[in-house]
Amino acid sequence: MATSTDPGGHSSGHDIDPEFAGLPLRSLADAALSAARAAGAEHADLRVHRLCTQSIRLRDGRVEALTDTVELGFAVRVIVDGTWGFASHAVLTANTAAEVARSAVAVATSLRALNRERVTLADEPRYDNARWVSAYEIDPFTIPSADKVALLQDYSGRLSAADGVDHVTATLLQVKEQTYYADTAGSSIIQQRVRLEPELEAITVDSASGAFETMRTLAPPVGRGWEYVTGADGVWDWNTELSRIPEWLAEKVKAPTVTPGPADLVIDPTNLWLTIHESIGHATEYDRAIGYESAYAGTSFATPDLLGTLQYGTPVMHVTADRLQRHGLASVGYDDEGVAGQRWDLVRDGVLVGYQLDRVFAPRLGLDRSNGCSYADSPHHVPIQRMANVSLQPDPERDTSTQELISRVTDGIYIVGDKSWSIDMQRYNFQFTGQRFFRIRNGELDGQLRDVAYQATTTDFWGSMEAVGGPSTWQLGGAFNCGKAQPGQVAAVSHGCPSVLVRGVNVLNTRTEAGR
Repeated sequence: MATSTDPGGHSSGHDIDPEFAGLPLRSLADAALSAARAAGAEHADLRVHRLCTQSIRLRDGRVEALTDTVELGFAVRVIVDGTWGFASHAVLTANTAAEVARSAVAVATSLRALNRERVTLADEPRYDNARWVSAYEIDPFTIPSADKVALLQDYSGRLSAADGVDHVTATLLQVKEQTYYADTAGSSIIQQRVRLEPELEAITVDSASGAFETMRTLAPPVGRGWEYVTGADGVWDWNTELSRIPEWLAEKVKAPTVTPGPADLVIDPTNLWLTIHESIGHATEYDRAIGYESAYAGTSFATPDLLGTLQYGTPVMHVTADRLQRHGLASVGYDDEGVAGQRWDLVRDGVLVGYQLDRVFAPRLGLDRSNGCSYADSPHHVPIQRMANVSLQPDPERDTSTQELISRVTDGIYIVGDKSWSIDMQRYNFQFTGQRFFRIRNGELDGQLRDVAYQATTTDFWGSMEAVGGPSTWQLGGAFNCGKAQPGQVAAVSHGCPSVLVRGVNVLNTRTEAGR
């Protein structure tokens, strides 16, 4: 037996909300699991899932939308003769749980004749009455909506008051996710995590031509509380960023267009996280690598026959997957198959050494244990293999600053903030743009450029990485909206990285590429 309040060693001053903890969780599990066993299941698990979401959007200081939603339900998965069965319901009673379990068994029985490969789950220790709560100070759902709107209006007003800013949008998305998991092996786990995403964008419009340009805040979505939005925790300097966005925007409008061709790039973590997500995070999902997942965003060039030999990048490249990263969007104590959170290597010394796995795919790779990458975004969706927090590690020997990386460049570009991107179905050929681009001349920044995108193959790009910044440059980025599967599911995930220096990467002029 194992009991844990926090596999990652995190401390949170919060407990599970009584509204969720007070649900008949144990009776639902007892009814569902006993009914599944009686109906012939060799494995069964129950997941109760409550998802609270609030979305606020303002335009020019006026509320355009404010929505609150709560989704609550439960699901039962079973394995019968090596075949999955699944069923779910929104009514949380013991009788319904037993009926749903029997329905899941019936689904598995019906599909058994079509199953070409028996389901085998990797073993996992039993966790009895385990609890995990993510690290945050102030639950954003305890803050009145009027106070949230007032803060967004204040932030918007600071931007609107600046010369050259014609419109301002402000958004805040906050989520509280609670789950209870129990299975026939004896595990019972209850969890709660909070995440939020604040964003403001300033827009300038050329009234004569109708052309416009934008500049937005770079504060990443995080697994934190309301203290992050106010700046009370000191994590993000909202005052400085909001004061500088208008000048950056005005400079961007007047900046010269970039000359395309190979260039040395210093890439800020606010941009690089997305390149990591697309070219490493998705590429090292094992279901993609074996072609099991291909309908949504494709497969992966990083196939298992290359494990241990593929030179993904230069020797300074060390990429980890982490389900326990403090304040990470994909951080959990236990995944949706009852597997405790872990940290492991994906790329070490530039070589592909690992994948992201769930309990089904771990045995296919010859591993005894899953690394905890199962997640469902709804009580009515089947858990699937999802991305951990995938991060590029900083220089372990020296705390190299971003300015030091810039000083090594004679003629190049410093890229800040993410924007649009494109990558092929094998996670190999890509191009990315950004929010701000600064010309580097003789090791110093020399004004902004416009219309910049960088283009490469995954291995060429990471193979051109000469240096990574030190721990002081490392930052968590991420997204709320990573999509996968059919029917589609959405998951939140973080990616940490330092600033990096890459040499000779092809730069495109997006205006020319668009035929303008």
